[in-house]
Amino acid sequence: MLEKRSRGEANPTDDDKMLKLRNLLNIIFMIGAIIGLVVYFLGHQQMGIIIILFSMVFKMAESTIRFFHKR
Repeated sequence: MLEKRSRGEANPTDDDKMLKLRNLLNIIFMIGAIIGLVVYFLGHQQMGIIIILFSMVFKMAESTIRFFHKR
């Protein structure tokens, strides 16, 4: 069934682009978090924490996009 769109709403292609970008940011976050955990438990705790914190930047970016990009 077709949905009506009101003015100001994003095009479906914009939604697809945002979804792809969000998925990419989530993948980068997950890979970074896993690498950070491995480094943390292999004995370099400070470096592991830094890697995890850096990967959280990507998660925050994804969350910001999700919060501000209305469907």
